[in-house]
Formats: sequence, C-alpha cells, structure tokens
Amino acid sequence: MVSINVAGALANRGHDVLFVDTDPQGNATEGLGFADTYLEDAPHLASILADGEGDLADIVLEHEEMDVVPSNIDMFTAEAELVSAMQGRRRLERAVDGLLEERDYDFVIYDTPPSLLVMTDSALLAAGNVLIPALAEETSTRALDILFNQIDTIEANFDTTVREIGVVANRVEPDGESKRMMDWFEDTFGDAVPVFEVRKRVALKRAWNNSVSIFEHDESSDMEAVFDDIAAHLEAEL
Repeated sequence: MVSINVAGALANRGHDVLFVDTDPQGNATEGLGFADTYLEDAPHLASILADGEGDLADIVLEHEEMDVVPSNIDMFTAEAELVSAMQGRRRLERAVDGLLEERDYDFVIYDTPPSLLVMTDSALLAAGNVLIPALAEETSTRALDILFNQIDTIEANFDTTVREIGVVANRVEPDGESKRMMDWFEDTFGDAVPVFEVRKRVALKRAWNNSVSIFEHDESSDMEAVFDDIAAHLEAEL
C-alpha cells in the first residue's frame, strides 16, 4: 500500500511513473486492479526474468495513474531459478534498463517482497535507492538490522551502492508502542534521512479496494499530505 501511494503521489505531481511489482504474492498488482493478470500465462515478469530475455514493454499495463509491470504467480518459481541463474540478480535491472531505452519515465517504483530473498536483492540492485518501510512495532528493530546487513552484502558482492533515502513508518496507531517506535526511528535515522509517519486510515484501505492511490480516490485523507511530502523528498533526492 505504501508503494502504490508513493507512486500515486509522484503521478499527482505530474511525473510519469513506472511501477514494478516484484513481490511473488502480487498484492500490489491486485491493489492496482490487475488481479486477473496475476494468473495469466507467459510472457510475464517471471518468464522474462527466468529466461533472461524478452521485452518488458510487451507486458506493461496502463493504469490511470501509472504504467505497471504486474507480478505473476510464477514469480515463486522464478525466485528459485534466479538463485542459480547466471547474473540472476541483475536480470531485473537489465530488463528495466531495456524498457527505459524505449520509454521515458521520471521514476521507477519497485514493490518488493516482505522477505529478503532474490527478488528483493534484484529490486535493490535495479533501483540503487531504498525507501525503507517499517511497522511501528518492536519487531521492526530486528527486521531493520537484517535489511541493513543484506544491503551491506549486496554492496560488497556487486561492487555497488544502495542508498537509504528515507524511512516510512506505516500503519502507525495512537498507542504507547507506536510512540516509542516513532521516537526510536527519529533517534536512529533522523540525522541521516527523514522519517515519515503514515497513520492507519480506513481511507487508504478503501483506495486500495478501488484500485487507486489515495490521490485518485474519491475520499480525502490527511495521509495525502504525508505521501506528498515523500514525493517531494524523492524529487529533491533523485
């Protein structure tokens, strides 16, 4: 939901946005109204990555706010195949670079799986930047340690840099744990990158149910301002 609304905020600011759903579960694909494509036969993102060839332009779908490369159920199989494939983690980057030679986008937003496996590595390598989503829960401290260790490993193994450009605390609720975690986020990251607070709002869920970001939803929310701040930050940083 965060990635859809970040992409929607950028589109609302007049940018051409490409949204790439690398999560094998396909939640963002469903949230953008393309649930039917998740079960379609090849060609799809999974086949293009597994084969190491093919044109992403052939599978790009048009959404009212952005262009979308949808996920597919076969991404689960592709994930396993890319572990041992030659340059498996670089194939997403090459595929997107090929698309960018054909089409001009201002921003490419990657939605990643919650687990730190091959597709997450692939998205980090392709993007070169990461906007870190985190729940305002104690478990996030350990999850973030694992993420940063993973980024260190990617940078060392691929001689590259993955830049952290912000933290998005998601589904923040008005309780003691959330407040403690927001203080921790600010203490830990505030001097290096901005920390954005996305509070839990029914309007965000209803926008997802209607296959749009909060910016195209017919119901307003105070969280629009937060996502717009994130988009403004990305404009300044990227």
